[in-house]
Amino acid sequence: MAVQTSLYTLHIQLEPLQFDPPIWRRIQVTGDCSLRKLHHFIQAAFGWTSSHLHEFSEGLNRYMPLDAEFADMFEDALDDRKIKLRRVLKDSDRLRYLYDFGDSWQHVIAVEAIEPCDFSGTWCKLLDGARACPPEDVGGVPGYQHFLQNIQLPDSDEGRNALEWAGGSFDAELFDRRAAAAAVQRICNNFWG
Repeated sequence: MAVQTSLYTLHIQLEPLQFDPPIWRRIQVTGDCSLRKLHHFIQAAFGWTSSHLHEFSEGLNRYMPLDAEFADMFEDALDDRKIKLRRVLKDSDRLRYLYDFGDSWQHVIAVEAIEPCDFSGTWCKLLDGARACPPEDVGGVPGYQHFLQNIQLPDSDEGRNALEWAGGSFDAELFDRRAAAAAVQRICNNFWG
């Protein structure tokens, strides 16, 4: 008999006060998911590459990787591998997620619904989203705005360099739901995190 857990519907928005229209994703994830695994799901849903440190926070509590190389640096934080989603989020709660301490990408995670489910373990599904995620290492909000200005002039040196750096093309309005859902599914199929 399966142990009953909860299924969370989460709305995750990048830099809510900075982007209009917003950059967001909606996922469903089981409450037994660790915050570390949630980090990997968010990375996949947004198109980040998990190349930088991250941190979850709510109130005065901080949750982050406390692997051997970082354990002494963040003594006040809790290990995100050991904290389950159901422990920190209840109905209508919010959780902050910071990715890349240099670019400082702030995300707000809002609980839209919590419902019972008969699934044990960790599971996630991408439901929806809007707009492309900024490229890695673009320089945070100001760097991304500068990047978007540059790609509007693809025949200029700055425009060519920006597009080349982004892999040849970039459409800020495009959200490839199919690719993001496949990336989330790949994370579901991995047992790390």
